Amino acid sequence: MTEFTHGIFSATKNIYESNKGSILRTIIYTIGHFAIAITVLMLIAEVSFMVALTDAIVEPLANAVWYFVLDKIWTAKYKK
Repeated sequence: MTEFTHGIFSATKNIYESNKGSILRTIIYTIGHFAIAITVLMLIAEVSFMVALTDAIVEPLANAVWYFVLDKIWTAKYKK
């Protein structure tokens, strides 16, 4: 492993360790959002599965970023 690669893995591990709770909650929220968005779009908007799948992936990814930022602000503000 090169020094550069080792540095990337080390930085990634440090980011994960210091944000573990927020990252795990964000992942769980995002997976649930995918399923809900596909179902709602297919039932209410009567779009095809592929259209629903595309929207269900793009929109929750944007929400996941928003949720992560919100969670970081929230935990920093209410940290005891």
